Amino acid sequence: MGVISYIKEEIKVVKERDPAIKSDIEVFLYPSFKVMLHYRIAHKLYLKKHYFLARWVSQRGVRKTGIEIHPGATIGKGLFIDHGSGVIIGETAILGDNITLYQGVTLGGTGKEQGKRHPTLEDNVMVSAGAKVIGSFTIGKNSKIGAGSVVIEEVPPNCTVVGVPGRIVRMGDQKVPSADLDQIHLPDPVLNDIRQLQTDNIRLKKELKALKEKLAKEKIIEEA
Repeated sequence: MGVISYIKEEIKVVKERDPAIKSDIEVFLYPSFKVMLHYRIAHKLYLKKHYFLARWVSQRGVRKTGIEIHPGATIGKGLFIDHGSGVIIGETAILGDNITLYQGVTLGGTGKEQGKRHPTLEDNVMVSAGAKVIGSFTIGKNSKIGAGSVVIEEVPPNCTVVGVPGRIVRMGDQKVPSADLDQIHLPDPVLNDIRQLQTDNIRLKKELKALKEKLAKEKIIEEA
């Protein structure tokens, strides 16, 4: 892909997924756009085994954006990094098409593995703010990772994961469109459990009250 075609594609991606943008020229100010330009150059150098130059270009991108993408990472089309500060993508990470990452996301390794050390994200995956995906496993296509979650094991396609450690709280066959950027309205199993406990508590109190009233009534009848 030529530089002009790539720039047009990046402009389209950013405009589709960020409602704050008002004009094409604003895209050139976005950290996501800047870091991806650095990454594409650095990745080509890395593939040609120009490792020092690749890292040099990559680190320039880090200093300008606060986003660290190792030049060895493999990234498909349509990656969108919203805000972006603190995002880290490791050397052996593989990202499919139309991935969305929010600020503070880490796609990291455990530090104990050789070879493939970082996660693989299939198409249309969304990783919410502050989430950490650690290890050499796969996040299946169309899945969502909730804000602040820590994911340390495989996630099937079409799933929603929340919590520390990450738990699958929704699994379905319905495809999630790449434009769906809702990282807020995700299931909360802890909140659901608390609400269920509150409901059970109210029910038990009513039953206990009714039982006390029944026993009191029976005592009065016996005394009479």
